[in-house]
Amino acid sequence: MNKAVFLDRDGVINEVLTDRVKFVNRPSDLYFLPGVPEAIKKLNAFFDYIFVVTNQGGVGLGFMKESQLNKIHDHMIAELKKEGAIIHDVAYCPHKPKAGCECRKPKPKLILELIKKYEIDLSKSYMVGDTDTDIIAGKKAGIKGVFLGKSDPLADAVFPDLISAVDWIIEDAKA
Repeated sequence: MNKAVFLDRDGVINEVLTDRVKFVNRPSDLYFLPGVPEAIKKLNAFFDYIFVVTNQGGVGLGFMKESQLNKIHDHMIAELKKEGAIIHDVAYCPHKPKAGCECRKPKPKLILELIKKYEIDLSKSYMVGDTDTDIIAGKKAGIKGVFLGKSDPLADAVFPDLISAVDWIIEDAKA
């Protein structure tokens, strides 16, 4: 069985709602948060897979087409790869926030599909996110939750950003 880290995108990997960018609707809007390529590279050294699992309601709301979203993800993967950081797969929910679909976090469908596809060991895998919905989705899928921010009572650990969380994630997975 394989070990994996599931990362939310906006607010974990890239800036959102900052002075520089409100929402990522095209590749040029994607700005990595400090330390993200280094953090992913460090996770790559220990985990078999790194995935991005993201709600992208902007597609369903008409702010961008699915083809544009795929270009953003291709750009993200390519830019990270230049830094030696590998994302193995991206799963996203393109539906409107209140569509009631099965794939929007906090529902665990996207995570569960990746777990099945890549034969992931739940006990050695983590969901990292910056909202309750990320942590709840991970818990429902049976994996530990790491919250990036101030506090989250549902999370197994809380850190200010991804680079700060990496050492704890790796050490906890060794236990």
